[in-house]
Amino acid sequence: MDLQISGRVAFITGAGQGVGRRIALTLAEEGVKVAVNDYFAERAEAVVAEIHAAGGQAFAAPADITDKASIDAAIDAAVAALGSIDILVNNAGVTVERRAKGGMAPTFLETQPDDWEKILDLNIWGMLHCCHKVLPGMKARHWGRIVNIMSEAGRAGEARLAVYSGAKAAMLGFAKAIAQEHGRDCINVNTVALGAVSHEGIKAGPLAPDATPENNERLGKMLGAYPVARGLQRLCTPEDVAPIVCLLASDRAKYITGQSIGCSGGFVML
Repeated sequence: MDLQISGRVAFITGAGQGVGRRIALTLAEEGVKVAVNDYFAERAEAVVAEIHAAGGQAFAAPADITDKASIDAAIDAAVAALGSIDILVNNAGVTVERRAKGGMAPTFLETQPDDWEKILDLNIWGMLHCCHKVLPGMKARHWGRIVNIMSEAGRAGEARLAVYSGAKAAMLGFAKAIAQEHGRDCINVNTVALGAVSHEGIKAGPLAPDATPENNERLGKMLGAYPVARGLQRLCTPEDVAPIVCLLASDRAKYITGQSIGCSGGFVML
């Protein structure tokens, strides 16, 4: 299927590895010019090199999305290099840090404001900064696509992830409101909700790419929570996520907005 987005320009946050990287590579395969954002410049540049090697167009836009001046400058640089931003994927995020490696996350009452700050800054303020910067151009051109990558914790809530669940729920509420405000401008805003995702940036544990139910007991237990995973005998990967994001970023999804689509193997069913 031709997604009819060749020549469009996308800005993807947190695209130096994992889900963001695969979204960047897949959009580039569709002919989209991709601005690769990551906090770490070397990660962004490595993904840009992959896209260039495959014959695509890309630009490294490293920045701290929690710093409005930093992300504004990165988006301005991307526009100068590739053109106006048509597609924004708010992928960058952070979850709760475990108190001990492999241990359980703390309950809300076991945390302090310092523990909340990073989660709220990256998941909420980073998204707001990016949207506030690109929306005027999308409105002026009467075309835009925004896709927020959230967590099923934001749709269903999850014990020991209270602040994270709240932050991801905010991404969904914000997307619905912006979808209502800018539907008249042909700007579509949607969210994709994920569960556990195995990717190359995780080097050990049940989410590492080389983990299997046979060599990792925790993974074997986790598979039971994901109906599709029981059959596939694996968790979600970035390759599972990228196609739905590309669809939502395309003209094929022009009548889909304000929606939350789960890509979690049935972990949450709404």
